[in-house]
Amino acid sequence: MIRTQRLTELDLLRFVAALAVLLFHFTGFGGAGPWPGPSRELFQGVGHVTRYGYLGVDLFFVISGFVILMSAWGRSLGDFAVSRVVRLMPAYWAAVLIGAVIFMVFRLGQGSPARALSNLTMLQAPLGTGNVDPVFWTLWVELHFYVLMAVLVGVGLTYRRCVLFMTAWLFLGLYADEGHNKLLQILVLPTWNSYFIAGMALYLIYRFGPNLLLWGFVAVSWLLAMHWSAWRAGPVFSGVDDTVVRIGVTCVILVMILVATGRLRRLRWRGFTLLGTLTYPLYLTHSQIALPLLRAIYPRMDKWGALAVVMACSLAVAYVLQRWVERPVATWLKPRLRAALARVRALDAPAPTAIAAPQPTEELAGTAQHR
Repeated sequence: MIRTQRLTELDLLRFVAALAVLLFHFTGFGGAGPWPGPSRELFQGVGHVTRYGYLGVDLFFVISGFVILMSAWGRSLGDFAVSRVVRLMPAYWAAVLIGAVIFMVFRLGQGSPARALSNLTMLQAPLGTGNVDPVFWTLWVELHFYVLMAVLVGVGLTYRRCVLFMTAWLFLGLYADEGHNKLLQILVLPTWNSYFIAGMALYLIYRFGPNLLLWGFVAVSWLLAMHWSAWRAGPVFSGVDDTVVRIGVTCVILVMILVATGRLRRLRWRGFTLLGTLTYPLYLTHSQIALPLLRAIYPRMDKWGALAVVMACSLAVAYVLQRWVERPVATWLKPRLRAALARVRALDAPAPTAIAAPQPTEELAGTAQHR
């Protein structure tokens, strides 16, 4: 059973995940954020709930495992690479430049010129130069997944190879953690791979139908995700309850099971596609936009009014970026990358072999001499 219809319920879920992260940063964050102090203290009542909004990232990663496998199916390695560059880079470049402008004009944020230049490569994590915006850390995790997927696509994407890939990735992650092997931990992401593997297994369920093996991948990934999410909650996200975190991770897996089994078909409305297109630029820019904006309007405006303004402006900026930056740049970039790819393929073709003229045999050569 093969399905190709666009799943607009995933667009809605992506937007919900981004909204959860926004509310976490604006009302539930316990560290230094865009407000003068921790937003969790400013919005104490709401903050008890929105402090768990960071689990929107967990939902992002499960959706990514589902969607990236879906988009890679039937594509060549070059086409897969082009699709990822076109999808990721235009909005990301714009977000880095916004951070640089905010730093140079308002002296806010982390967008110093040197840092912004390294961030334009999206390779700042291994370079050790730091992110212009802290939310960029998730992009490096995503890039790990894309590289692994590129290997699978290069080998040839089939159902059986997907199962072998997920099995190998799962156990390599466990071995990397058990052996404290730094290189292997970097390559296979043991703290995050369970989310991507769950998404991949759920896509196979969606595309080919369920079976015990695939449900086993989902179950094991869920158990590992609960372990790692509770482990992260201590050192990274203080003040959260482990039980609530595990319930949140369970809800993430359950809602994606509903997608894979077609239970959310009623949510297939084309209007959700717009929300889906806003998700990426909204996620990339919201915290940077809030820095100068809140300085200008708060505390002269009360906290709820300031929150409404920041949320509305974040959505407006995301729409502007999607409509007048991301879309036109992708339209310009895609055919040129494809042309470059076609050039590589053409130059990689073996050169035609020249056909040598037949040499006369000794008998014929002797006959010619007698003549």
